[in-house]
Amino acid sequence: MIPAPHLDPVVVRLGRAELATLQTSSSSMLTASLLTDDGFEVVRVAEGATGSTDGARFASMASSIQALSEAVARELPMGSGEYVIIAADRGHLVQMRIPGSTIVLAALFDTDEMLGKALTVTRRCAARLGEQLAAHAAAGIGVGVA
Repeated sequence: MIPAPHLDPVVVRLGRAELATLQTSSSSMLTASLLTDDGFEVVRVAEGATGSTDGARFASMASSIQALSEAVARELPMGSGEYVIIAADRGHLVQMRIPGSTIVLAALFDTDEMLGKALTVTRRCAARLGEQLAAHAAAGIGVGVA
């Protein structure tokens, strides 16, 4: 039996490594989380005061936002949703589904980061993690992917 993504040590290990890479690729990234469709935090990295954010609460809210955005995209003649951006006066959140999985990446950047770069580094992180999860699943190493 394949464990849920937030309980799968392979997913946690790969996710932790990719979030660390994301963190080093953008000095203005404040926090990043991988979360499941049903609102469980898989792994998170954080800087400073944002590290005190309730990870379980954030994962629950972010998974709801993801589900809602994907439903809107399906309902309208837009195709499938690619990513969600929430812009605020002190930063922007970029979140997207990891390709081929039930995992979502949510990354918060401060206003020092250009939105285009934030989106680019988040997309690259999601793509790399998707490839790694697919490779492990193909090798039969207990990764639950969709």
